[in-house]
Amino acid sequence: MLTLAAISSGNAAEPVLLHAAGSLRGALIEVTAAFTQTHGVPVTPRFGPSGLLKDAITGGEKAEVFASANMSHPQALQREGKSGPVVLFARNELCAFIRPGVAATTADLLERMLDPTIKLGTSTPRADPAGDYAFMVFAKAESLRTGSKAALEAKALQLTGGPNSPPASPDRNVYGERLAEGSADIFLAYCTNAGAIAREQPAIRMLPMPEALAVGADYGLTLVNGASPNAAKLAMFILSAEGQRILARHGFSAPALPKEGS
Repeated sequence: MLTLAAISSGNAAEPVLLHAAGSLRGALIEVTAAFTQTHGVPVTPRFGPSGLLKDAITGGEKAEVFASANMSHPQALQREGKSGPVVLFARNELCAFIRPGVAATTADLLERMLDPTIKLGTSTPRADPAGDYAFMVFAKAESLRTGSKAALEAKALQLTGGPNSPPASPDRNVYGERLAEGSADIFLAYCTNAGAIAREQPAIRMLPMPEALAVGADYGLTLVNGASPNAAKLAMFILSAEGQRILARHGFSAPALPKEGS
């Protein structure tokens, strides 16, 4: 569990500085609004690829709460002595989003991804965990068809999440936008993008990954050294039943959410 050992005293009027994975934007905007209403403490969020946020914190950028789309980036901060313990607070999964006019099913998804005429989009590994998870899918594909891993890695278009990737238009889902403009025919991205993509680009289909290629994503939360007491309150609020219910409404698996009847 998160500890308060490295927390300094803070001004209650100062906003909590939250660095969070872009995939958490919708959920954590709602969580922080509820937190502010409950505690009267404002939150200043910065959303982006978790790897780039971790690098910014390592480089000295001021941060208090770090909510990453993987466990390894916050654990790296902990190993460097820059943050406290890391807590698993949400889970996600990878899905395939399919551009209109592209024929694909869960059963033939690997074949379609390997098709040289299909543009396969991913996020950028190392900078964005979504890219790392996509490359885990490619590694799993090797056991189904020899040579798949190298072929998929070679053809994958790393369209999002990198330091030089073009951003999405304001208030638009970047994966849906890349598919709609034809930059990719199939895009491997978090399943939690389904709602936003369906609203903005209803012709884009989502396919679950076949069981043999399924990859889950564990999200880690940590307090950066020197975080204020209010930052600790925010972290605990994210882990609370209310925070976990909001995450669940946005499609995340919420491991700290009490089971019904408990």
